[in-house]
Amino acid sequence: MAFSSRRGGWAHSLLPSSNSKSKLPRKARKRTFFKDFFLANFFTIGLSLSLIFLLFITFRYGVPKPLAFKSSNSRLPKLRKQGPRKPISPEVAGSGAAVDITTKDLYDKIEFLDKDGGPWKQGWVVNYKGNEWDSEKLKIFVVPHSHNDPGWKLTVEEYYDRQSRHILDTIVETLSKDARRKFIWEEMSYLERWWRDASDTRKEAFTNLVKNGQLEIVGGGWVMNDEANSHYFAIIEQITEGNMWLNDTIGVVPKNSWAIDPFGYSPTMAYLLRRMGFENMLIQRTHYELKKELSWHKNLEYIWRQSWDAEESTDIFVHMMPFYSYDVPHTCGPEPAICCQFDFARMRGFMYELCPWGQHPVETNQENVQERALKLLDQYKKKSTLYRTNTLLVPLGDDFRYISIDEAEAQFRNYQLLFDYINSNPSLNAEAKFGTLEDYFHTLREEADRINYSRPGEIGSGQVGGFPSLSGDFFTYADRQHDYWSGYYVSRPFFKAVDRVLEQTLRATEMLIALLLGHCHRAQCERLPTGFAYKLTAARRNLALFQHHDGVTGTAKDHVVEDYGTRMHTSLQDLQIFMSKAIEVLLGIRHEKSDQTTAQFEPAQLRSKYDIQPTHRAISPPEGSAQSVVFFNPLEQTRNEVVMVVVNRPDVTVLASNWTCVKSQVSPEWQHDKSKIFTGRHRVHWKASVPAMGLETYYIAVGYVGCEKAKQAKLKFATKSNHLPCPAPYACSKLEGDTAEIQNRHQTLTFDVKLGLLQKISHKDGSQSVVGEDISMYSSWGSGAYLFKPTGDAQPIIKSGGQMVISEGPLMQEVFSYPKTTVEKTPISHSTRIYNGEKNSIQEFVVEKEYHVELIGQDFNDKELIVRYKTDIDNKRIFYSDLNGFQMSRRETYDKIPLQGNYYPMPSLAFMQGSNGQRFSVHTRQSLGAASLKNGWLEIMLDRRLLRDDERGLGQGVMDNRPMNVVFHILVESNISSTSNPVSNPLPLDPSLLSHSVGAHLNYPLHAFIAKKPQETAVQQPSRSFSPLTASLPCDLHVVTFKVPRPSKYPLQPPEDPRFVLMLQRRKWDSSYCRKGRSQCTRIADEPVNLFSMFKGLTVLNARATSLNLLHEDTEMLGYSEKVGEAAQEGPVLISPMEIQAYKLELRP
Repeated sequence: MAFSSRRGGWAHSLLPSSNSKSKLPRKARKRTFFKDFFLANFFTIGLSLSLIFLLFITFRYGVPKPLAFKSSNSRLPKLRKQGPRKPISPEVAGSGAAVDITTKDLYDKIEFLDKDGGPWKQGWVVNYKGNEWDSEKLKIFVVPHSHNDPGWKLTVEEYYDRQSRHILDTIVETLSKDARRKFIWEEMSYLERWWRDASDTRKEAFTNLVKNGQLEIVGGGWVMNDEANSHYFAIIEQITEGNMWLNDTIGVVPKNSWAIDPFGYSPTMAYLLRRMGFENMLIQRTHYELKKELSWHKNLEYIWRQSWDAEESTDIFVHMMPFYSYDVPHTCGPEPAICCQFDFARMRGFMYELCPWGQHPVETNQENVQERALKLLDQYKKKSTLYRTNTLLVPLGDDFRYISIDEAEAQFRNYQLLFDYINSNPSLNAEAKFGTLEDYFHTLREEADRINYSRPGEIGSGQVGGFPSLSGDFFTYADRQHDYWSGYYVSRPFFKAVDRVLEQTLRATEMLIALLLGHCHRAQCERLPTGFAYKLTAARRNLALFQHHDGVTGTAKDHVVEDYGTRMHTSLQDLQIFMSKAIEVLLGIRHEKSDQTTAQFEPAQLRSKYDIQPTHRAISPPEGSAQSVVFFNPLEQTRNEVVMVVVNRPDVTVLASNWTCVKSQVSPEWQHDKSKIFTGRHRVHWKASVPAMGLETYYIAVGYVGCEKAKQAKLKFATKSNHLPCPAPYACSKLEGDTAEIQNRHQTLTFDVKLGLLQKISHKDGSQSVVGEDISMYSSWGSGAYLFKPTGDAQPIIKSGGQMVISEGPLMQEVFSYPKTTVEKTPISHSTRIYNGEKNSIQEFVVEKEYHVELIGQDFNDKELIVRYKTDIDNKRIFYSDLNGFQMSRRETYDKIPLQGNYYPMPSLAFMQGSNGQRFSVHTRQSLGAASLKNGWLEIMLDRRLLRDDERGLGQGVMDNRPMNVVFHILVESNISSTSNPVSNPLPLDPSLLSHSVGAHLNYPLHAFIAKKPQETAVQQPSRSFSPLTASLPCDLHVVTFKVPRPSKYPLQPPEDPRFVLMLQRRKWDSSYCRKGRSQCTRIADEPVNLFSMFKGLTVLNARATSLNLLHEDTEMLGYSEKVGEAAQEGPVLISPMEIQAYKLELRP
């Protein structure tokens, strides 16, 4: 997000990159005690003892090799390889990572008093003695940069046209004048757009600047992604899209990551970047109290290690910026009033605001250069005391800077004069110059290799010595005065939901393309997927664009949100049309198909506009005919679940693909309309079985003789008014009593009839779980798109006297509630469903909650709507929420920080666990925010409507709410063996195997397609299904993606170059909750999976492991064990829990 320097800046993560392969062994951790002892007594110890010591060192560590870095001007400095590691036992692995610092420890220790630190408001008065640089001079790298948001106040295209293209032109011209000038660039979305417009001369000049080290591409993703709401699939996609375009176009792969503006940071990013070959990260926007604590102990640079990693295989070096913002006043040193005087773009005559502290920059000349240089160097020296080494990083830039030659020249010209003065005076013990991130990290590592900065007893890392190790995440971010950025976890929730639909639709489409090309025997069948390649690229890029930290966050101007939404909507339409055609080919209905021919199928859900909820297409076959429904299962296990389609008439029959009878149920369709709850249409449910990554056909028939019609649900009403007519042809009755129940073979749900809310869940073993569903609203006068600032606690809005309908059938039972609320216009209605599927199917254990939310109208201005579950679980206000759908994080409610600071991101899951091992989990299919403010309570925010700007630069509130549905899958579990105590265990707990499966089913639903034309039932078509895998994969193994990265180049690629990619993730699960997941799980991934025999009817050739951005094949450089690369070539692969591994394959029919 961009915003004015008066308000300061924000932060992000910085990473490493290279496409060269290091042959260096992993550096052994320094054993300083022994080393110092022997060196100090070298001449007094006898020769024999010296020889014994030498033999011991050689035997213990191997022959040491010099750790040399390539010149900082080299294009791609090499990465250190991790040496081979011993396999870790499950017992050790279960204990988690050993680190020096955890973010939980920091939160426990910090008092959060927000003390005024003087010139550095959030720190202290920084001083130095003056002798700190006597033995090692201060090496200052000033890094010019321009932060270009791909959408915020303007759309990405508006920003490009007005600013970004001029900035890139300026960079090329000004850097070409002087080889001492440097620059870094992050966002490939803008660079690719500029590349299309640029002249060949400019492109060549840009490439030369990159190759000679003057210009470094940092991060190199399509955008600088958000880290709270983005799902790990989309993060991988957006980085890969940018990195691959960059490598294809310019021939470089980024090595260092730069994330100055995301609002808080996730360790998932650190993991993904490490497995992409990145070596270093830079981040900025972390809680100001955490920055102060880390600065005080010189721990702003550290090794980020994953909480589960006992082997140090995920270690990545991180530089955290120390101050409030990434603008010039907050980057040269601790005193912004002085630093602002060295932002020469603020001199009079330029477009930027003057320094708000009243002292403005002036042109540097021979008369003032000494005074100015010493003043600037004083800030540099003060800043350097916050870090361990004498290598200093000083960013020089802001939002959309360097827009003109004059502006760029003002910065470069003045700074070069200041550098020349500093460098020509050896007594200053300093050397200053322009640099890139690579220049900085290369020099820092060189210094850390020469000088031991490790503290006594510090665990550190074998990656690079001298720095502490840290695990944990950096949420929730606060930038000043107890202002917590937890509002953006929920802002614009409609589009947060669309983001995930696009994500899972893109993943499904990529699978179908790979299957089409894999099974293709001749060139004609390549036409459909290769012809779709340009729309596929657009879909990848539209998903990638929305991961921007002002996209999925919901923190852009209204018209920019509309632009993001329209792009995603267009791509969704394109993908669904392609899928409709692809299933015809895979089912053998039509072999010759191109992107131009009309599809015989259409998606079961219709999306009419970018900002409108999808609706179900109604099936209405004439008498004596049937319409086929085809399901695609994007998961890696066969799915047996109850499915639903909408029909116009209730007297239908469901048939399997072989035309045998299938038992079904029909019930009325509801809607959020007090005067007309029934739409007049009907829902048909039946048990379907769809093969893993495969297709299955069913028929909806009318007038089919020999099979019974769908069984009609029985309806029960509870309403004070009499305008709820019984819809034909159903049998209706009135609900009696204050409570009502629905049940399946595993659980009974009890509801408060007056309020229409879920009270408790009773289990088949006789135990009960209090749920205590409550719907409330916060009043928030200071909240905005970023900030959540409630005034007091949320107040319940449900009153007695609403409408409630129970629908009971053999396959699905449902309670629909249209409540009466304290506001005349009810903002919410909701359904609660349970299913009777196959015995022990995943669905049977789930309580499905669907909330229809309409926070529209002035009654809801400055209101934030939540659902709260007041359970009887003794969780001590500790809960667990996921990070990016990839891993869990332990959350604890602290009284010393305000309510809004105890809210955390919930991209897909939150759960509470009691001391007795009982768990209450809520899975979501879109990112939201969650908290546990009282013992046993879990609350989730659903939507927010805010009149005011929260003074973080956006300049508006959030008033563009849309009607939307939020779906949760609730799971109540009791452990069956010993369990960890959440209070005493600081590590995150893992979901159960069943919980993982529930989340996968919710986030990767079946894709349904309906035939456009009915067919006569008298002419029965052959059975049509498609099952591409030889068997379901193990239950804890997930196919992250199966795709052809470059479909447009598919026919041109040589056979020896693998054209397919399979990416697998091994889920880590809590084995104290039923090993087989209580569902139909038959095997887990503790045995190898053979890539060569995974696909039915396809031969796998030339399999090899690769990085997650598909650009490195040296797996040890990525932190994997050496066996990973070897195993892929042999076929059987064994993946450790939590790991994601990617393989390039060649497939042949």
